[in-house]
Amino acid sequence: MREAAQALDLSERQIFRLKKGVSEQGESFVIHKNKGRKPANATPPEVVSKVIYLKQNVYFDANFSHFRDLLEEREGIILSQPTVYRILSSAGIESHRKHHKTHKTHKRRKRKPQAGMLVQIDCSPFEWLPNMGKLALHGAIDDATGQVLGLYLTENESMEGYFDGIPIALYSDKHTSLLLLKRISSL
Repeated sequence: MREAAQALDLSERQIFRLKKGVSEQGESFVIHKNKGRKPANATPPEVVSKVIYLKQNVYFDANFSHFRDLLEEREGIILSQPTVYRILSSAGIESHRKHHKTHKTHKRRKRKPQAGMLVQIDCSPFEWLPNMGKLALHGAIDDATGQVLGLYLTENESMEGYFDGIPIALYSDKHTSLLLLKRISSL
């Protein structure tokens, strides 16, 4: 019993139960009782064939998730997402992935090693003060330290709001105000 248990990677108790079952019922005792039977919760073959037909001929441009929703809403066929996936995949049908675009990851820029080498600027229009309407809050932040160097409110985004002293370099969101600065400085 011990050697059989080790060879089959079973416990001695399981070997004893198997030996007793085979002696009482024969070799068929070791065959699983559900072999050859369909599970009670199996999807009926007619539903499987209808799902495949609908995917190939009616809803061919829908991805698997949307297709499952369409089956439920329009056809009255209620299946789980994994079941729809299994049915379609086993039929050799692949999901359309139109909405799953690969996004390029934004590579983070290293901070400058010293304070004052780069100042990041941006502007945010918002109703910052009650009864004043929208005002543009210009901000300047030191890249190396993250320290706020200055804030300035104006009616609109402008060069006046951005400059209070001249930094070594500026980093902006490519707003048109900076394009004007480039044009002016090149004249």
